[in-house]
Amino acid sequence: MTLEPQEWAALALSLKVSVWAVLVSLPFAVAMGWLLARRDFPGKAWLSALVHLPLVLPPVVTGYLLLLTFGANGAVGRWLADLGIVFAFRWTGAALAAAIMGFPLMVRAIRLAVEAVDPKLEEAAETLGAGAVARFVLITLPLIAPGILAGAVLGFAKAMGEFGATITFVANIPGQTQTLPSAIYAFLQVPGGETGAIRLAILSVAVALGAVLISEWLARRVARRIGRA
Repeated sequence: MTLEPQEWAALALSLKVSVWAVLVSLPFAVAMGWLLARRDFPGKAWLSALVHLPLVLPPVVTGYLLLLTFGANGAVGRWLADLGIVFAFRWTGAALAAAIMGFPLMVRAIRLAVEAVDPKLEEAAETLGAGAVARFVLITLPLIAPGILAGAVLGFAKAMGEFGATITFVANIPGQTQTLPSAIYAFLQVPGGETGAIRLAILSVAVALGAVLISEWLARRVARRIGRA
């Protein structure tokens, strides 16, 4: 299967956007997953609902809210523009949209992994003088590593397939913001573009299938680890 230069550009941009979306959001997802799993506080249910909101909102709505917030005339966007940081109609905006859409999946996987860790292990480490940071790094983090990897894979797959929020926030500019889903959409809008759309659809299916298989494999590792605990 031979890809045209524009198709290679869309694939490369999708990979770039997805990798950055995961790298930037993963630390926050780990912190949020741990917080929701280990702490009880007023408003916890509301925070959990807010985190998972992108899963149930139409992606176009999420993209529009991003445009209102981070656009050139948005409250945050105008302030960031003064610092030389622009998201709207840039690949960085596509990464931001992908990160927000994939964040709930990452948090969910990590939260389940944290909940599977026996709190008594952390309590035992505390009695031996380990501080909160040491307990997390030495006890919790190694045990939830498969869950973190699973969440990262899910976030990556979601970012690779994100369309609605991305095209609303950063449009569909070839070579700048045109990811695989946007390129497929563009091909379907022109006569004779079905061949290119099929090629990119096959690529998308291959990437998504690979991500799901990896996620399932990691999930089985978590289950075996829980069984041995």
